[in-house]
Amino acid sequence: MKKYNVAVIGAGAVGIEMLRVLKQRNFPIHTLKVFARSARDIKVDGDVYSVESITADGFNGIDIALFAGTEGEKGAAVIYAAEAVKRGAVVIDNGADFRMNPKVPLVVPEVNAADVKRHKGIIANPNCSTIQMVAALNPIHKKVGIKKIIITTLQASSGAGKGAVEQLKEETGLICQGGFENIHVKAVNKSMPQQLAYNCFPHIGSFVEGDYTNEEWKLVHETHKIMHAPKIKISATTVRVPVRTGHSESVYIETAKPITAKQAKKILAAAPGVVLIDEPRNNLYPMPKDVEGKDETFIGRIRQDAFNKKGLWLWVVADNLRKGAATNAVQIAECLISNSR
Repeated sequence: MKKYNVAVIGAGAVGIEMLRVLKQRNFPIHTLKVFARSARDIKVDGDVYSVESITADGFNGIDIALFAGTEGEKGAAVIYAAEAVKRGAVVIDNGADFRMNPKVPLVVPEVNAADVKRHKGIIANPNCSTIQMVAALNPIHKKVGIKKIIITTLQASSGAGKGAVEQLKEETGLICQGGFENIHVKAVNKSMPQQLAYNCFPHIGSFVEGDYTNEEWKLVHETHKIMHAPKIKISATTVRVPVRTGHSESVYIETAKPITAKQAKKILAAAPGVVLIDEPRNNLYPMPKDVEGKDETFIGRIRQDAFNKKGLWLWVVADNLRKGAATNAVQIAECLISNSR
C-alpha cells in the first residue's frame, strides 16, 4: 500500500483530534508533520508529537495537508493553503474560508464523495452542524426528495473552542460554590457573549442578513452545495448549550412524496455512517454524552407530523470534533487516496 506524507496544521482541539483519528483509522502515513504558530511538543493519547513553526517551505514534499481551521485574514489556510498546493499538496481545510468557493468541492463522504474528484488542490470540510444534518437527511432526500428543512441546533461548548469549554467549567464551578448571581461577570474566562453554565442562548456566530447569524446561513448555503439541491427551503436557529462535546439537532423536513416514520427508519438503518437509536418507550435515543469520541451520525425520535403526511421530525446527534470536523476531514483524505489508486 502506498503511504503518504501528511501534515496537520493546528494543535488545538481539532488538530489534536485529527492526529487521534489518523492513528485510529490507520491512515497510510509515511511521514507526519504537525505545524502551528509556535514550536512545542504535545502529547496525544500517550504519543508525543513535535510541533513545528509553520512556514511555506515546511510543505515541501507534503502530499496531504489537513488544516484544522482558523478562519479570516490571519487564518493559516488563507496564508498557507496556496503555498501548500504550489508545492504539490492537496489541502483539506476545516475552516470556512473556501467552503462557498465554486471551484472548491465541499464534501461529506457519505453524501457527495464523487465531488472530491473535482478538486484543484483544495477541498473544504463543511461546518460541523451541516455535516451531521446532511448525513442524516441525504438518504431520505435520495428516496423521496426534500422540499423544506427547519432546524434548531443545540451546539456544545467545544464547537466554540477551548475557551468556551473553560468558560463552561469555570461558571459551573462558581454556581456550585455560591449561587447564580453575576456568574458571567465573576468568570475569568469569557469566550462566550453570555453565561453558558445552566443556560442556553440562541447566538452562534455574528448576526447578518435578516437577523440570522452567519452560522445559521451556513446550514442553508452549505447544504444546497453538498446535496446539489439549491431549491430546498431551509431555515435555521442555532443555540449554544451547556454541553462539553456533541451537537444535537431538532430537524423538521417536508418531503416531495409522502413517507412514514417506519419507512424513514428503514432507509436510515441502511445508510452509511448512520446509527439509528430510536426506542423512546425504552428511553433510548441519541444523546451528546453517548456519542463523544464516535465517528457516526446518530439519529432517533423519528416521527411523522400528525397533520402532514409529508412531514417528519428527526433528532440528530454527533461528536462535533470528530464527525463534525476531524473525522470528516480524514474521510475526505481517504476518498482522495482511493481515487488515486
